Amino acid sequence: MRSTFMGLETARRGMFTQQTALHTTGHNISNANTPGYTRQRINFAQTEPYPSASINRPNIPGQVGTGVKAESVQRIRESFLDIQYRGETNKLGYSSSRAAAFDQLEQIMNEPSDSGLANTMDQFWQSLQDLAVNPNNPGARSVVRQRGIAMSDTFNFLHNSLIAVQKDIGNEINITVDKVNSLVKQIHAINGQIGDVEPHGYLPNDLYDERDRLIDELSSIVNIKVDYVGSGGDAHSAAEGKAVIKLVSDSGKQHALLVGNAGYNVVEVHKDGVDGSVKTISAGDTDINFNDLQSSGKLKGLIESFTYENGEGNATGVYADMLKELDNLAYTFAKEFNAVHQSGLSPNEISNQKTEEISFFTDSESGDITNRTGFAGRIAVDGKILESLDNIATAAGGDPASATLGDSTNVNNMANVFTKKMDYNNSSEASDFRNYYEGVIGRMAVQSQEATRMTTNSQTLQQAVDNKRQSVSSVSLDEEMTNMIQFQHAYNASARMISLQDELLDKIINGMGTGGR
Repeated sequence: MRSTFMGLETARRGMFTQQTALHTTGHNISNANTPGYTRQRINFAQTEPYPSASINRPNIPGQVGTGVKAESVQRIRESFLDIQYRGETNKLGYSSSRAAAFDQLEQIMNEPSDSGLANTMDQFWQSLQDLAVNPNNPGARSVVRQRGIAMSDTFNFLHNSLIAVQKDIGNEINITVDKVNSLVKQIHAINGQIGDVEPHGYLPNDLYDERDRLIDELSSIVNIKVDYVGSGGDAHSAAEGKAVIKLVSDSGKQHALLVGNAGYNVVEVHKDGVDGSVKTISAGDTDINFNDLQSSGKLKGLIESFTYENGEGNATGVYADMLKELDNLAYTFAKEFNAVHQSGLSPNEISNQKTEEISFFTDSESGDITNRTGFAGRIAVDGKILESLDNIATAAGGDPASATLGDSTNVNNMANVFTKKMDYNNSSEASDFRNYYEGVIGRMAVQSQEATRMTTNSQTLQQAVDNKRQSVSSVSLDEEMTNMIQFQHAYNASARMISLQDELLDKIINGMGTGGR
Protein backbone atom coordinates (compact mmCIF):
# COMPACT_ATOMS: atom_id res chain seq x y z
CA MET A 1 0.00 0.00 0.00
CA ARG A 2 1.07 3.53 -0.52
CA SER A 3 2.63 5.40 2.38
CA THR A 4 0.65 8.17 4.01
CA PHE A 5 3.84 10.24 3.93
CA MET A 6 4.22 9.94 0.13
CA GLY A 7 2.52 13.30 -0.46
CA LEU A 8 5.02 15.03 1.82
CA GLU A 9 7.94 13.82 -0.28
CA THR A 10 6.25 14.86 -3.51
CA ALA A 11 5.59 18.35 -2.18
CA ARG A 12 9.13 18.59 -0.76
CA ARG A 13 10.60 17.79 -4.17
CA GLY A 14 8.40 20.43 -5.72
CA MET A 15 9.59 23.06 -3.24
CA PHE A 16 13.26 22.26 -3.69
CA THR A 17 13.01 22.14 -7.50
CA GLN A 18 11.14 25.45 -7.73
CA GLN A 19 13.66 26.93 -5.31
CA THR A 20 16.49 25.82 -7.62
CA ALA A 21 14.67 27.46 -10.53
CA LEU A 22 14.37 30.68 -8.52
CA HIS A 23 18.09 30.58 -7.77
CA THR A 24 18.84 30.19 -11.50
CA THR A 25 16.46 33.07 -12.31
CA GLY A 26 18.29 35.23 -9.76
CA HIS A 27 21.60 34.28 -11.37
CA ASN A 28 20.27 35.36 -14.77
CA ILE A 29 18.99 38.68 -13.41
CA SER A 30 22.30 39.36 -11.65
CA ASN A 31 24.24 38.82 -14.89
CA ALA A 32 21.88 40.68 -17.20
CA ASN A 33 24.68 43.14 -18.09
CA THR A 34 27.64 40.76 -17.88
CA PRO A 35 29.53 40.61 -21.23
CA GLY A 36 29.39 37.15 -22.79
CA TYR A 37 26.87 35.77 -20.29
CA THR A 38 24.34 33.26 -21.61
CA ARG A 39 21.04 32.91 -19.83
CA GLN A 40 20.44 29.60 -18.07
CA ARG A 41 17.39 27.52 -17.36
CA ILE A 42 16.41 24.53 -15.25
CA ASN A 43 15.42 21.45 -17.19
CA PHE A 44 12.55 19.93 -15.17
CA ALA A 45 12.03 16.18 -15.27
CA GLN A 46 9.51 13.89 -13.60
CA THR A 47 10.84 11.55 -10.94
CA GLU A 48 10.31 7.79 -11.18
CA PRO A 49 6.61 6.91 -10.75
CA TYR A 50 5.30 4.57 -8.04
CA PRO A 51 5.19 1.64 -8.18
CA SER A 52 7.81 0.27 -10.51
CA ALA A 53 7.00 -2.77 -12.59
CA SER A 54 7.64 -5.85 -10.40
CA ILE A 55 6.06 -9.12 -9.27
CA ASN A 56 5.15 -7.86 -5.80
CA ARG A 57 3.79 -4.50 -6.92
CA PRO A 58 0.71 -3.29 -5.02
CA ASN A 59 -2.67 -3.78 -6.60
CA ILE A 60 -3.58 -0.20 -7.45
CA PRO A 61 -5.21 1.26 -10.58
CA GLY A 62 -1.93 2.54 -12.04
CA GLN A 63 1.36 4.29 -11.41
CA VAL A 64 1.30 7.47 -9.37
CA GLY A 65 3.69 10.33 -10.00
CA THR A 66 6.22 11.08 -7.30
CA GLY A 67 7.04 14.67 -8.15
CA VAL A 68 9.65 16.65 -10.05
CA LYS A 69 13.41 17.08 -10.07
CA ALA A 70 15.89 19.57 -11.56
CA GLU A 71 17.59 17.34 -14.09
CA SER A 72 20.16 19.91 -15.27
CA VAL A 73 21.04 23.60 -15.39
CA GLN A 74 21.58 24.34 -19.08
CA ARG A 75 22.51 27.54 -20.89
CA ILE A 76 20.45 28.62 -23.89
CA ARG A 77 22.80 29.00 -26.84
CA GLU A 78 22.71 28.17 -30.55
CA SER A 79 26.04 27.01 -31.95
CA PHE A 80 25.08 27.79 -35.55
CA LEU A 81 24.70 31.49 -34.70
CA ASP A 82 28.08 31.37 -32.93
CA ILE A 83 29.71 30.07 -36.12
CA GLN A 84 28.04 32.80 -38.18
CA TYR A 85 28.99 35.50 -35.71
CA ARG A 86 32.64 34.45 -35.62
CA GLY A 87 32.78 34.36 -39.41
CA GLU A 88 31.48 37.92 -39.69
CA THR A 89 33.71 39.07 -36.82
CA ASN A 90 36.68 37.63 -38.67
CA LYS A 91 35.82 39.60 -41.82
CA LEU A 92 35.27 42.75 -39.76
CA GLY A 93 38.66 42.38 -38.08
CA TYR A 94 40.35 42.19 -41.50
CA SER A 95 38.51 45.05 -43.18
CA SER A 96 38.65 47.38 -40.16
CA SER A 97 42.43 46.97 -39.79
CA ARG A 98 42.91 47.74 -43.50
CA ALA A 99 40.54 50.71 -43.29
CA ALA A 100 42.50 52.09 -40.34
CA ALA A 101 45.78 51.68 -42.26
CA PHE A 102 44.40 53.48 -45.32
CA ASP A 103 42.98 56.24 -43.12
CA GLN A 104 46.45 56.94 -41.71
CA LEU A 105 47.93 56.74 -45.20
CA GLU A 106 45.47 59.30 -46.54
CA GLN A 107 46.25 61.65 -43.67
CA ILE A 108 49.98 61.43 -44.42
CA MET A 109 49.67 61.90 -48.19
CA ASN A 110 47.16 64.73 -47.58
CA GLU A 111 45.94 65.04 -51.16
CA PRO A 112 44.55 67.25 -52.49
CA SER A 113 45.75 70.08 -50.25
CA ASP A 114 47.99 73.15 -50.23
CA SER A 115 50.70 71.25 -48.37
CA GLY A 116 50.68 68.02 -50.40
CA LEU A 117 53.37 66.83 -52.79
CA ALA A 118 51.36 67.79 -55.89
CA ASN A 119 51.06 71.43 -54.81
CA THR A 120 54.73 71.52 -53.79
CA MET A 121 55.75 70.28 -57.25
CA ASP A 122 53.44 72.85 -58.87
CA GLN A 123 55.14 75.63 -56.90
CA PHE A 124 58.56 74.34 -57.97
CA TRP A 125 57.41 74.34 -61.60
CA GLN A 126 56.00 77.87 -61.23
CA SER A 127 59.30 79.12 -59.78
CA LEU A 128 61.08 77.82 -62.91
CA GLN A 129 58.55 79.65 -65.08
CA ASP A 130 59.23 82.87 -63.17
CA LEU A 131 62.99 82.38 -63.53
CA ALA A 132 62.62 81.83 -67.27
CA VAL A 133 61.15 85.36 -67.56
CA ASN A 134 64.24 86.92 -65.94
CA PRO A 135 67.12 84.41 -65.57
CA ASN A 136 69.46 87.08 -64.13
CA ASN A 137 67.14 87.86 -61.20
CA PRO A 138 68.81 86.53 -58.00
CA GLY A 139 65.46 86.62 -56.21
CA ALA A 140 63.93 84.29 -58.79
CA ARG A 141 66.98 81.97 -58.50
CA SER A 142 66.58 81.92 -54.73
CA VAL A 143 62.93 80.97 -55.07
CA VAL A 144 63.86 78.08 -57.39
CA ARG A 145 66.38 76.81 -54.86
CA GLN A 146 63.94 77.13 -51.98
CA ARG A 147 61.18 75.40 -53.95
CA GLY A 148 63.62 72.60 -54.74
CA ILE A 149 64.44 72.29 -51.04
CA ALA A 150 60.72 72.29 -50.22
CA MET A 151 60.11 69.51 -52.74
CA SER A 152 62.97 67.43 -51.29
CA ASP A 153 61.75 68.05 -47.75
CA THR A 154 58.23 66.98 -48.76
CA PHE A 155 59.53 63.71 -50.19
CA ASN A 156 61.61 63.20 -47.03
CA PHE A 157 58.65 63.95 -44.78
CA LEU A 158 56.30 61.59 -46.62
CA HIS A 159 58.91 58.83 -46.65
CA ASN A 160 59.79 59.17 -42.97
CA SER A 161 56.14 59.43 -41.92
CA LEU A 162 55.25 56.28 -43.86
CA ILE A 163 58.22 54.45 -42.37
CA ALA A 164 57.18 55.50 -38.86
CA VAL A 165 53.60 54.29 -39.30
CA GLN A 166 54.81 51.10 -40.98
CA LYS A 167 57.04 50.48 -37.98
CA ASP A 168 54.08 51.05 -35.66
CA ILE A 169 52.06 48.51 -37.65
CA GLY A 170 54.97 46.07 -37.33
CA ASN A 171 54.89 46.55 -33.55
CA GLU A 172 51.13 46.09 -33.57
CA ILE A 173 51.61 42.79 -35.41
CA ASN A 174 53.85 41.62 -32.57
CA ILE A 175 51.29 42.75 -29.98
CA THR A 176 48.48 41.04 -31.89
CA VAL A 177 50.44 37.78 -32.10
CA ASP A 178 51.07 37.95 -28.35
CA LYS A 179 47.33 38.43 -27.87
CA VAL A 180 46.58 35.37 -30.00
CA ASN A 181 48.93 33.28 -27.88
CA SER A 182 47.45 34.72 -24.68
CA LEU A 183 43.90 33.89 -25.80
CA VAL A 184 44.85 30.36 -26.81
CA LYS A 185 46.60 29.88 -23.47
CA GLN A 186 43.55 31.11 -21.56
CA ILE A 187 41.24 28.84 -23.55
CA HIS A 188 43.59 25.93 -22.84
CA ALA A 189 43.38 26.68 -19.10
CA ILE A 190 39.57 26.81 -19.23
CA ASN A 191 39.59 23.54 -21.15
CA GLY A 192 41.42 22.04 -18.19
CA GLN A 193 38.84 23.36 -15.71
CA ILE A 194 35.99 22.07 -17.86
CA GLY A 195 37.73 18.70 -18.08
CA ASP A 196 37.79 18.55 -14.27
CA VAL A 197 34.06 19.28 -13.90
CA GLU A 198 32.30 17.49 -16.77
CA PRO A 199 33.27 13.89 -15.86
CA HIS A 200 31.24 14.30 -12.64
CA GLY A 201 28.04 14.92 -14.60
CA TYR A 202 27.88 18.71 -14.16
CA LEU A 203 27.54 21.40 -16.82
CA PRO A 204 30.07 24.22 -16.14
CA ASN A 205 27.97 26.86 -17.89
CA ASP A 206 29.93 29.87 -16.63
CA LEU A 207 33.16 28.29 -17.89
CA TYR A 208 31.49 27.66 -21.25
CA ASP A 209 30.54 31.35 -21.43
CA GLU A 210 34.06 32.54 -20.67
CA ARG A 211 35.54 30.15 -23.23
CA ASP A 212 33.09 31.29 -25.92
CA ARG A 213 33.90 34.93 -25.14
CA LEU A 214 37.61 34.24 -25.65
CA ILE A 215 36.94 32.28 -28.84
CA ASP A 216 34.84 35.19 -30.17
CA GLU A 217 37.75 37.54 -29.49
CA LEU A 218 40.21 35.15 -31.12
CA SER A 219 38.02 34.88 -34.22
CA SER A 220 38.40 38.62 -34.88
CA ILE A 221 42.18 38.19 -35.18
CA VAL A 222 42.61 34.94 -37.13
CA ASN A 223 40.34 32.61 -39.07
CA ILE A 224 39.65 29.60 -36.86
CA LYS A 225 37.65 26.41 -36.84
CA VAL A 226 36.39 25.14 -33.49
CA ASP A 227 35.58 21.49 -32.71
CA TYR A 228 35.02 19.74 -29.42
CA VAL A 229 36.20 16.45 -27.88
CA GLY A 230 34.60 14.75 -24.90
CA SER A 231 36.04 15.01 -21.39
CA GLY A 232 35.24 11.38 -20.58
CA GLY A 233 33.92 10.03 -17.29
CA ASP A 234 30.23 10.29 -16.45
CA ALA A 235 29.73 13.43 -18.57
CA HIS A 236 26.21 14.79 -19.09
CA SER A 237 24.73 14.34 -22.55
CA ALA A 238 24.65 18.15 -22.97
CA ALA A 239 28.32 18.57 -21.99
CA GLU A 240 30.29 20.41 -24.70
CA GLY A 241 33.72 18.93 -23.97
CA LYS A 242 37.10 20.50 -24.62
CA ALA A 243 37.62 22.93 -27.48
CA VAL A 244 39.93 22.06 -30.39
CA ILE A 245 40.96 25.17 -32.34
CA LYS A 246 42.62 25.17 -35.75
CA LEU A 247 43.97 27.97 -37.93
CA VAL A 248 42.20 27.77 -41.30
CA SER A 249 43.11 29.14 -44.73
CA ASP A 250 40.77 29.88 -47.61
CA SER A 251 42.17 26.84 -49.42
CA GLY A 252 40.95 24.62 -46.58
CA LYS A 253 44.30 23.93 -44.95
CA GLN A 254 44.15 23.61 -41.17
CA HIS A 255 46.91 24.12 -38.62
CA ALA A 256 46.39 23.22 -34.98
CA LEU A 257 46.45 25.98 -32.37
CA LEU A 258 44.78 24.15 -29.47
CA VAL A 259 44.33 20.40 -29.32
CA GLY A 260 42.07 19.26 -26.48
CA ASN A 261 44.29 17.33 -24.08
CA ALA A 262 47.50 17.79 -26.09
CA GLY A 263 48.20 21.43 -25.16
CA TYR A 264 48.56 24.36 -27.53
CA ASN A 265 50.96 25.74 -30.15
CA VAL A 266 52.60 29.15 -29.97
CA VAL A 267 52.03 31.39 -33.01
CA GLU A 268 54.90 33.46 -34.40
CA VAL A 269 55.22 35.84 -37.36
CA HIS A 270 58.60 35.71 -39.10
CA LYS A 271 59.75 38.92 -40.80
CA ASP A 272 62.49 37.23 -42.80
CA GLY A 273 61.32 37.99 -46.31
CA VAL A 274 62.47 40.61 -48.83
CA ASP A 275 63.25 43.96 -47.13
CA GLY A 276 62.12 42.61 -43.77
CA SER A 277 58.68 41.61 -45.03
CA VAL A 278 56.58 38.87 -43.49
CA LYS A 279 57.27 35.58 -45.20
CA THR A 280 56.04 32.85 -42.87
CA ILE A 281 53.80 32.30 -39.87
CA SER A 282 54.48 29.38 -37.59
CA ALA A 283 52.15 27.46 -35.30
CA GLY A 284 54.38 25.38 -33.07
CA ASP A 285 56.94 23.59 -35.25
CA THR A 286 54.89 24.10 -38.43
CA ASP A 287 55.93 26.93 -40.77
CA ILE A 288 53.12 28.33 -42.90
CA ASN A 289 53.87 30.46 -45.96
CA PHE A 290 51.81 33.64 -45.67
CA ASN A 291 50.55 33.27 -49.25
CA ASP A 292 49.26 29.78 -48.35
CA LEU A 293 47.31 31.24 -45.44
CA GLN A 294 45.05 33.66 -47.25
CA SER A 295 42.60 33.74 -44.36
CA SER A 296 41.04 36.90 -43.06
CA GLY A 297 41.14 38.51 -39.64
CA LYS A 298 42.90 41.44 -38.03
CA LEU A 299 46.34 39.79 -38.23
CA LYS A 300 46.13 39.37 -42.00
CA GLY A 301 44.94 42.97 -42.41
CA LEU A 302 47.91 44.23 -40.38
CA ILE A 303 50.42 42.12 -42.30
CA GLU A 304 49.01 43.27 -45.65
CA SER A 305 49.23 46.87 -44.45
CA PHE A 306 52.80 46.35 -43.21
CA THR A 307 54.65 44.37 -45.90
CA TYR A 308 54.79 40.75 -46.92
CA GLU A 309 56.53 38.64 -49.53
CA ASN A 310 54.18 37.73 -52.34
CA GLY A 311 54.23 34.57 -54.44
CA GLU A 312 56.73 36.13 -56.84
CA GLY A 313 59.29 36.83 -54.13
CA ASN A 314 58.65 40.59 -54.01
CA ALA A 315 57.82 42.72 -50.98
CA THR A 316 54.35 44.23 -51.19
CA GLY A 317 51.76 45.78 -48.89
CA VAL A 318 49.79 48.99 -48.42
CA TYR A 319 52.69 51.03 -47.00
CA ALA A 320 55.43 49.14 -48.82
CA ASP A 321 53.74 49.88 -52.17
CA MET A 322 53.31 53.58 -51.39
CA LEU A 323 56.97 53.84 -50.35
CA LYS A 324 57.95 52.24 -53.65
CA GLU A 325 55.82 54.72 -55.58
CA LEU A 326 57.41 57.67 -53.77
CA ASP A 327 60.85 56.23 -54.54
CA ASN A 328 59.87 55.85 -58.20
CA LEU A 329 58.68 59.45 -58.39
CA ALA A 330 61.66 60.96 -56.58
CA TYR A 331 64.30 58.81 -58.30
CA THR A 332 63.00 59.14 -61.86
CA PHE A 333 62.30 62.87 -61.57
CA ALA A 334 65.65 63.65 -59.92
CA LYS A 335 67.62 61.66 -62.51
CA GLU A 336 65.91 63.36 -65.44
CA PHE A 337 66.02 66.83 -63.85
CA ASN A 338 69.74 66.42 -63.15
CA ALA A 339 70.39 65.30 -66.71
CA VAL A 340 68.72 68.46 -68.06
CA HIS A 341 70.43 70.66 -65.48
CA GLN A 342 73.87 69.24 -66.28
CA SER A 343 73.32 69.81 -69.98
CA GLY A 344 72.99 73.59 -69.46
CA LEU A 345 75.35 76.35 -68.36
CA SER A 346 75.25 78.27 -65.09
CA PRO A 347 76.35 81.92 -64.60
CA ASN A 348 79.52 80.66 -62.86
CA GLU A 349 80.39 78.44 -65.83
CA ILE A 350 79.81 81.34 -68.24
CA SER A 351 81.84 83.74 -66.09
CA ASN A 352 84.72 81.31 -65.54
CA GLN A 353 84.64 80.07 -69.15
CA LYS A 354 84.74 76.56 -67.73
CA THR A 355 82.10 73.82 -67.82
CA GLU A 356 81.33 71.45 -64.97
CA GLU A 357 78.42 69.09 -64.55
CA ILE A 358 76.53 70.16 -61.45
CA SER A 359 73.53 68.15 -60.23
CA PHE A 360 70.52 69.97 -58.87
CA PHE A 361 69.43 67.02 -56.70
CA THR A 362 71.57 64.46 -54.91
CA ASP A 363 71.44 61.50 -52.55
CA SER A 364 72.05 62.84 -49.04
CA GLU A 365 73.84 59.64 -48.03
CA SER A 366 75.89 58.54 -51.03
CA GLY A 367 76.03 61.80 -53.00
CA ASP A 368 75.26 59.85 -56.18
CA ILE A 369 71.78 58.93 -57.36
CA THR A 370 72.17 55.22 -58.05
CA ASN A 371 69.94 53.46 -55.51
CA ARG A 372 66.18 53.74 -56.10
CA THR A 373 65.14 51.97 -52.89
CA GLY A 374 64.43 54.49 -50.15
CA PHE A 375 65.54 57.43 -52.31
CA ALA A 376 62.46 59.50 -51.38
CA GLY A 377 63.87 59.69 -47.87
CA ARG A 378 67.34 60.73 -49.09
CA ILE A 379 66.64 63.19 -51.91
CA ALA A 380 68.18 66.62 -51.28
CA VAL A 381 69.33 69.71 -53.17
CA ASP A 382 72.99 69.42 -54.18
CA GLY A 383 75.52 71.19 -51.94
CA LYS A 384 76.88 73.33 -54.80
CA ILE A 385 73.40 74.73 -55.45
CA LEU A 386 73.13 75.52 -51.75
CA GLU A 387 76.54 77.24 -51.84
CA SER A 388 75.79 79.57 -54.75
CA LEU A 389 72.69 80.58 -56.66
CA ASP A 390 74.92 81.13 -59.69
CA ASN A 391 75.40 77.36 -59.98
CA ILE A 392 71.83 76.96 -61.27
CA ALA A 393 72.19 76.22 -64.97
CA THR A 394 69.81 78.53 -66.79
CA ALA A 395 71.45 78.90 -70.22
CA ALA A 396 71.62 76.39 -73.05
CA GLY A 397 74.62 74.09 -73.11
CA GLY A 398 77.60 74.48 -75.39
CA ASP A 399 80.63 76.75 -75.40
CA PRO A 400 80.65 79.06 -72.34
CA ALA A 401 82.36 81.74 -74.42
CA SER A 402 79.37 82.08 -76.75
CA ALA A 403 76.70 81.82 -74.01
CA THR A 404 74.86 84.78 -72.54
CA LEU A 405 73.69 85.28 -68.97
CA GLY A 406 70.24 86.28 -70.15
CA ASP A 407 69.60 82.93 -71.86
CA SER A 408 66.76 80.98 -70.22
CA THR A 409 66.66 78.01 -72.60
CA ASN A 410 67.73 75.47 -69.99
CA VAL A 411 65.26 76.81 -67.43
CA ASN A 412 62.46 76.04 -69.86
CA ASN A 413 63.97 72.60 -70.48
CA MET A 414 63.97 71.90 -66.73
CA ALA A 415 60.36 73.05 -66.47
CA ASN A 416 59.46 70.69 -69.29
CA VAL A 417 60.63 67.74 -67.17
CA PHE A 418 57.38 68.07 -65.23
CA THR A 419 55.34 67.38 -68.36
CA LYS A 420 57.72 64.92 -69.99
CA LYS A 421 56.49 61.34 -70.22
CA MET A 422 58.88 59.05 -68.38
CA ASP A 423 58.91 55.47 -67.14
CA TYR A 424 58.51 55.88 -63.39
CA ASN A 425 58.14 52.27 -62.36
CA ASN A 426 60.30 50.28 -64.77
CA SER A 427 57.32 49.38 -66.93
CA SER A 428 56.54 49.90 -70.57
CA GLU A 429 54.04 52.66 -69.79
CA ALA A 430 55.34 56.22 -69.77
CA SER A 431 53.59 59.09 -68.02
CA ASP A 432 54.29 62.61 -66.87
CA PHE A 433 54.79 63.39 -63.20
CA ARG A 434 51.33 64.77 -62.47
CA ASN A 435 49.41 61.99 -64.23
CA TYR A 436 51.50 59.30 -62.60
CA TYR A 437 51.12 60.81 -59.14
CA GLU A 438 47.39 61.30 -59.65
CA GLY A 439 47.19 57.61 -60.57
CA VAL A 440 49.00 56.64 -57.36
CA ILE A 441 46.69 58.79 -55.20
CA GLY A 442 43.63 57.62 -57.14
CA ARG A 443 44.44 53.94 -56.54
CA MET A 444 44.99 54.66 -52.86
CA ALA A 445 41.63 56.45 -52.65
CA VAL A 446 39.77 53.60 -54.37
CA GLN A 447 41.38 50.97 -52.10
CA SER A 448 40.61 53.09 -49.04
CA GLN A 449 37.00 53.53 -50.13
CA GLU A 450 36.70 49.78 -50.70
CA ALA A 451 38.14 49.00 -47.26
CA THR A 452 35.72 51.45 -45.63
CA ARG A 453 32.78 49.99 -47.56
CA MET A 454 33.73 46.44 -46.57
CA THR A 455 34.06 47.54 -42.94
CA THR A 456 30.57 49.07 -42.99
CA ASN A 457 29.11 45.96 -44.62
CA SER A 458 30.87 43.65 -42.17
CA GLN A 459 29.66 45.72 -39.22
CA THR A 460 26.08 45.51 -40.50
CA LEU A 461 26.24 41.75 -41.01
CA GLN A 462 27.95 41.14 -37.69
CA GLN A 463 25.37 43.25 -35.87
CA ALA A 464 22.52 41.41 -37.58
CA VAL A 465 23.90 38.01 -36.53
CA ASP A 466 24.65 39.28 -33.03
CA ASN A 467 21.07 40.54 -32.68
CA LYS A 468 19.82 37.05 -33.55
CA ARG A 469 22.27 35.51 -31.13
CA GLN A 470 21.30 37.89 -28.35
CA SER A 471 17.62 37.19 -28.96
CA VAL A 472 18.35 33.56 -28.12
CA SER A 473 21.05 33.83 -25.45
CA SER A 474 20.76 37.19 -23.71
CA VAL A 475 18.85 37.82 -20.50
CA SER A 476 15.40 39.41 -20.85
CA LEU A 477 14.48 41.00 -17.53
CA ASP A 478 10.78 40.93 -18.44
CA GLU A 479 10.95 37.20 -19.13
CA GLU A 480 12.94 36.53 -15.97
CA MET A 481 10.44 38.48 -13.86
CA THR A 482 7.64 36.38 -15.37
CA ASN A 483 9.54 33.19 -14.60
CA MET A 484 10.21 34.39 -11.07
CA ILE A 485 6.51 34.89 -10.39
CA GLN A 486 5.73 31.52 -11.97
CA PHE A 487 8.30 29.65 -9.87
CA GLN A 488 7.26 31.57 -6.75
CA HIS A 489 3.63 30.50 -7.14
CA ALA A 490 4.72 26.92 -7.78
CA TYR A 491 6.87 27.04 -4.67
CA ASN A 492 3.97 28.42 -2.60
CA ALA A 493 1.65 25.77 -3.98
CA SER A 494 4.08 23.00 -3.00
CA ALA A 495 4.32 24.52 0.47
CA ARG A 496 0.53 24.55 0.65
CA MET A 497 0.56 20.86 -0.25
CA ILE A 498 2.78 20.19 2.75
CA SER A 499 0.33 22.07 4.97
CA LEU A 500 -2.46 19.96 3.52
CA GLN A 501 -0.54 16.75 4.17
CA ASP A 502 0.07 17.93 7.71
CA GLU A 503 -3.67 18.31 8.21
CA LEU A 504 -4.30 14.85 6.77
CA LEU A 505 -1.69 13.29 9.03
CA ASP A 506 -3.10 15.16 12.00
CA LYS A 507 -6.51 13.67 11.28
CA ILE A 508 -5.04 10.17 11.00
CA ILE A 509 -2.83 10.43 14.06
CA ASN A 510 -4.98 12.48 16.39
CA GLY A 511 -8.47 12.05 15.01
CA MET A 512 -8.82 8.37 14.09
CA GLY A 513 -9.70 5.77 16.75
CA THR A 514 -11.17 8.28 19.13
CA GLY A 515 -14.83 7.58 18.39
CA GLY A 516 -17.02 6.93 21.46
CA ARG A 517 -14.68 8.64 23.87
